[in-house]
Amino acid sequence: MSEMRSILRFACTWFLAVAPVSTNGASLQKVTSDFGPNPRNVGFYVYVPDKLASSPPILVNPHWCHGDAQACYSGSQYATLASKYGFIVIYPDSPNAADKCWDVSSNATLTHDAGGDSLGIASMVRWTLDKYKGDPKRVFVTGVSSGAMMTSVLLGAYPDIFAAGSAFAGVPYGCFAGNGYGVWSDACATGKVKKTGAEWAAMVKAGYPGYTGWRPKLQIFHGTKDEVLNYTNFEEEIKEWITVFGFSESPTSTTPNTPVSGWTKYVYGSNNWFEAYSAAGVSHNIQNQEATAMEWFDLTCTGDDCFKWGQGGPTVQ
Repeated sequence: MSEMRSILRFACTWFLAVAPVSTNGASLQKVTSDFGPNPRNVGFYVYVPDKLASSPPILVNPHWCHGDAQACYSGSQYATLASKYGFIVIYPDSPNAADKCWDVSSNATLTHDAGGDSLGIASMVRWTLDKYKGDPKRVFVTGVSSGAMMTSVLLGAYPDIFAAGSAFAGVPYGCFAGNGYGVWSDACATGKVKKTGAEWAAMVKAGYPGYTGWRPKLQIFHGTKDEVLNYTNFEEEIKEWITVFGFSESPTSTTPNTPVSGWTKYVYGSNNWFEAYSAAGVSHNIQNQEATAMEWFDLTCTGDDCFKWGQGGPTVQ
């Protein structure tokens, strides 16, 4: 396990080399007031642009292991894009001092409003929606590595809050499940955890017991040479989510060399509700694709006819 964590520490330093943030007067701010239930004391940082859109959308961007909110803010262009389009970005900060990975293992975090890191993040969203009169139907989440794992956790446990997610180099929802808040699953990381689609889907549905409502859409990305989170996890994620959505295991379309050369896009479902991007020859240091995620979330839309929670998608029971 220590060797794998060392690889992860080395791999994730790449994310800090991304182009720096360019903004106007706005800056990353830490919220220290009471923002609701936060049993794990997850840090709350938020970027609110100088000029907000009317009923602004919210993007949640959890960081990777060995990262933090500041690194995540500096390591992508989402703050710059927020200034351009008027949405708010929440940058949660993991309370796990040992390696700054997210709690994607405890039963609490994997269950709606039960606790863990996910509840703290959900509280941040609810507080931000209230304070800034945000659009509750335009809340999105994206992350890389451990941030991708948290993306899946939030979509599974809080499908009533999030409209869509974009996960880079993650694992299936529940793959790291274990007894504790900071469990590192070597079995999952190395691709040894395999389940049927029905078994995976049951875990997702257990994340919000009794929920039969609308499910957020999702896109996932994974490098075929990922040395930290084995590529098998990409295949297992596909099984999990197509079963949750009730889609065929055969993609409805396959597009090579998109969004970059060597990457292949697989679309599942007649309404393009689930996308899976296989990045040939790419390691765990997969390149963030902000433009692709922005399009997926429809975050460049500033009018009334934007993608929202409850709009389209399969009927999921």
